[in-house]
Amino acid sequence: MANGKIAMVTGAGSGIGRATAITFLKAGYGVALVGRRADALDETATLSGHADAALPCPCDVSDPDAVDALYARVKDRFGRLDVLFNNAGAGMPSTPVGDVSWEDWKRVVDVNLNGSFLCARGAFRMMRDQDPMGGRIVNNGSISAYAPRPGSVAYTASKHAISGLTRTIALDGRPWDIACGQIDIGNAATPMTERMAKGVPQANGTTAVEPTMDVQHVADAVLHMASLPLSANILFMNVMATKMPFVGRG
Repeated sequence: MANGKIAMVTGAGSGIGRATAITFLKAGYGVALVGRRADALDETATLSGHADAALPCPCDVSDPDAVDALYARVKDRFGRLDVLFNNAGAGMPSTPVGDVSWEDWKRVVDVNLNGSFLCARGAFRMMRDQDPMGGRIVNNGSISAYAPRPGSVAYTASKHAISGLTRTIALDGRPWDIACGQIDIGNAATPMTERMAKGVPQANGTTAVEPTMDVQHVADAVLHMASLPLSANILFMNVMATKMPFVGRG
């Protein structure tokens, strides 16, 4: 903990969460690594080369009691929290709205929206009550916070809701110096986006290969957002593969 600051990263066992957690650890943060699988969190800590500054915390972020226990553990180990990267997420195969089961809808929304709320609420309480007070929450919104892919109703609805969560936290946090921003990511190269190389459904009914970008660019962007003084805030940042089909007509 070379810089004395503490971060929490959810979904830290793989992909964007792992890359960001490692980047924060290398930057001198103490980091609570949150995810479902203890072995994956331990691997993230080891890969960073700074395992002594990491606290692996297996947790189901959609479970209110588990999230309460998570924050109690972080407070006991570190005493405070300066940054939350609210990143844990779930998805499902492309499915038209009429064929989406209630179980799949609820599973995605429970993690992406309810889990993000529970983790943000816990961070808000801790940041409000600590001395010195304040901190920063960064929510992972995704390009899907703006525009859907075909057959993505649960994921897209949950990510649109994250934008409302971000704006409300940013407003409610002002009296306690709690800043909140959102990073909207398009096609970072992770195991989740390996399908892009094989082709994914497009709005015009075709299937097309899409460009991706190095996930490290995302981790660096989150670190930049976190490094600002609490008097400044990046409310929304879009980081995307330059040539992916998003702007214009594809």
